Amino acid sequence: MKFTTVDEYISSFPEDVQKMLEEIRGMIKAAAPGAKEKISYQIAAFELNGKNLIHFAGWKKHISLYPIPAGDEAFEEEASKYADGKGTMKFPLDEPMPIKLVNKVIKLHLAANKKQAKGESK
Repeated sequence: MKFTTVDEYISSFPEDVQKMLEEIRGMIKAAAPGAKEKISYQIAAFELNGKNLIHFAGWKKHISLYPIPAGDEAFEEEASKYADGKGTMKFPLDEPMPIKLVNKVIKLHLAANKKQAKGESK
């Protein structure tokens, strides 16, 4: 199936996954009210200032956020438990979602997006 909206994308998952995806969606909307939802690479994403802000996806055994933002040493250490491959964070469905960490990821992406919008380097 080719998705055209984030609602379509989220509704294609089992109820427990939908709940987690909606939670992430809500956190992004709260942190970045001006961001626009879209489908990018056939997964859910938000765009801000003409740039992709963050992607999130549901899978059989985990929820993913892309990409992993650059952060300080404490963030990198905390994120390393969930890092998988190049730029992917995976949160297992059978564990509580680390809400504080997800919010930190969103805030780091917002800060990077704001710098890009002002024309500063990454």
